[in-house]
Amino acid sequence: MLRLNPHGYLRFLQANEFEVNYTGAEANVCVSLALMGINAALVTKVPENDIARAGIAEMRKFGVDVSHVAWGGPRIGVFYAEKGASQRPSKIVYDRAGSSFATCSPDDFDWDAIMEGASNFHMTGITPALSKTMPEVCLKALEAAKAHGLTVSCDLNYRKNLWTTQEAKECMTRFMPYIDLLIANEEDADKVLGIKAKNSDVTKGQLDTEGYVDVARQICETYGTKQVAITLRKSISASDNDWSAMLYTGGKPYFPRTYHVHLVDRVGGGDSFGAGLIYALLNDYAPQDAIEYAAAASCLKQTMELDFNLSSADEVKQLAGGDGSGRVQR
Repeated sequence: MLRLNPHGYLRFLQANEFEVNYTGAEANVCVSLALMGINAALVTKVPENDIARAGIAEMRKFGVDVSHVAWGGPRIGVFYAEKGASQRPSKIVYDRAGSSFATCSPDDFDWDAIMEGASNFHMTGITPALSKTMPEVCLKALEAAKAHGLTVSCDLNYRKNLWTTQEAKECMTRFMPYIDLLIANEEDADKVLGIKAKNSDVTKGQLDTEGYVDVARQICETYGTKQVAITLRKSISASDNDWSAMLYTGGKPYFPRTYHVHLVDRVGGGDSFGAGLIYALLNDYAPQDAIEYAAAASCLKQTMELDFNLSSADEVKQLAGGDGSGRVQR
């Protein structure tokens, strides 16, 4: 999809021109994994026009396999991003109704061919929210993934501008039996699954880590999920956040160090966390090492403009290993 944003910190009302970039939650994960050395393929549908071709070329540039992309339909989805600062929050405006991907059908994709030889299938809760027909497309993909023995990871990624909490809950609870690794932020489990952390209020910067351990435990017990990862963002302002996470697996929680991040662009921070966790688990990292790697990957992304995490695996490992000095590398 297209991301259009004013230059720098200009508000929409001030913008006379917009920067054009190509993105999407699953696309962000693919790019991050590809740059870390993992073979990653993007599944989507785009119109047969030059704008879409430019977007697919951007995926190719970063080494993402686009051989399963379907072509056709009326338009590419768009979102507009206004970057916040200090006490002024960032804003997102979606224009995705009627896009090629939102109007695709299960028959647009050969899911058996797509899953053949793969080890992990990743999706987000944004995709089924795009239209009334997208949940069935996602369900077909999940059924094929499990039939081929893939590990399924899913980032709940609740977006109030795309669907209601009730719509999200009805859809995502249908998907939960297929999901091995569930990724969420502080609010997702509450908004989508109705499981709320005690003694936490993200709007006031209050996070009770023990409450999120209980949330993860309830998810695993209720849905049979093998692993739950929750990103923990303490918002000091739109410019500064404390960033951490938790991985719950085998009945135990694992927490990485907490990073104080001076934000350059937080969009895509959750996607880079998911990619980092997938990378670590594909490489058989121990749980503590896996969550350290994922948190470090996401921390680095939020110091970069736009949606992609352009960090290499070595750069992530360096930060996860404790070198967060930011000193010039010569």
